[in-house]
Amino acid sequence: MAVRHQLVERSPEQVWTVLADRDRYSDWVVGVAASEPGRGSWPELGSDLTYRVVLGRWSVRGRTVVRRREPPHILEMEADSGPLGTARIAIEVRPWGERDSIVTLDEHPLRGTVGSLHNAVLDAFMQARHRTMLNRLADVVERSTSRLGEHASP
Repeated sequence: MAVRHQLVERSPEQVWTVLADRDRYSDWVVGVAASEPGRGSWPELGSDLTYRVVLGRWSVRGRTVVRRREPPHILEMEADSGPLGTARIAIEVRPWGERDSIVTLDEHPLRGTVGSLHNAVLDAFMQARHRTMLNRLADVVERSTSRLGEHASP
């Protein structure tokens, strides 16, 4: 199981605004190219996104479904990457001080190839991926919102 956290210099509500924007998904999720709307209104319970997962020259279609949500603090999803299998991805956003947030990302395989091959090497790979993903999320949130909660100009 890979768990990682990141300080984001914005409020939980500002972090949630990015998490709730399905058009920004591929901006911060590592390995995802070109996400598309799926069923429902993201991130409502049961809604989903489809996308391509790219690993070098290899790619596969993926789908992520919202399994639990408690705005602006909890978003839990199940990612299905076809032959790779499925994974639970839980994002928790907690206030940190008056205007910042701690974002915790917890991901672990559920079914399929990644579930049966889950080991310390896979956890190390996921830790590296999560470091990059959380840095990207922080950058997207901090660039798209001002310190006081107003949207930054494009």
